[in-house]
Amino acid sequence: MRAGFVSIFGKPNAGKSTLLNALLGEKLAITSPKVQTTRHRIKGILTGEDYQVIFSDTPGLIQPKYKLQEKMMQAVKSSIEDADLALLMVAANENKEEADEVFSSLSLKAPAIVVINKIDSVSKEKLESIKDYFSAKPYCREMIEVSALHNKNLDLLLEQILKYVPEGEAFFEGDDISDLPTRFFVAELIREKIYELYQQEIPYETTVKVGAFEEKTTLTKISADIIVQRESQKAIILGEGGRMIKQLGTDARKDIEAFIGRKVFLELFVKVRPKWRDNEMFLKEYGYS
Repeated sequence: MRAGFVSIFGKPNAGKSTLLNALLGEKLAITSPKVQTTRHRIKGILTGEDYQVIFSDTPGLIQPKYKLQEKMMQAVKSSIEDADLALLMVAANENKEEADEVFSSLSLKAPAIVVINKIDSVSKEKLESIKDYFSAKPYCREMIEVSALHNKNLDLLLEQILKYVPEGEAFFEGDDISDLPTRFFVAELIREKIYELYQQEIPYETTVKVGAFEEKTTLTKISADIIVQRESQKAIILGEGGRMIKQLGTDARKDIEAFIGRKVFLELFVKVRPKWRDNEMFLKEYGYS
């Protein structure tokens, strides 16, 4: 039996969350074309007949500008400390020098596989130059090119990963695919819809807190607070005549029902908490500890 921890690192929008979801065959991490969608360390448990790999999807590596982003980078740090293997993910269409600078700053203790993602977005010549560039880096133990979105070469990636996972007993029993509670994923699914429906600063200045989560006979009743920083943002979330929050609730409810496998009654409320992203008390209340 092999069992160990594999952490996925990279700049925002490298495709880390898409890779985690594809490897697990289940949507655990929310995704968006907008940067900095992932705020937490999200663990996904992949268990086979003779292995268990605990993957960690981590926030994109940035220079923090406020306390929420500091918490995000602390999540990255904890993923570095307990990793048996690091996956250094770079999108083929991003700046390779900037990615290298980020990878070099991690001070990794574990071996690393460089994962070149979005290979269908560049020419073969460009891809070869990227491979040559990273193969010469001291942190690169192995390299593989994948398309996480189209499930290309993920079986080969898993084979490479298992070579570095140590022998040992499984850390988790049963069929669980994460150690996080269902209400966490419910909040994330609502937040994903905010990224899809709203523009500019709204997604970045918003978070979601799930309150009531009651499993009735025929459905699950959920209420959640959408936290914003200003009254003007509350008006945008609600929309004229409540049109936007109705759309948000409808879209989120469908995804939550698919995730938990039963019907859902979803209530959404909007609350204003000025400068919550820089307030330790609010950050702890909203799960950013």
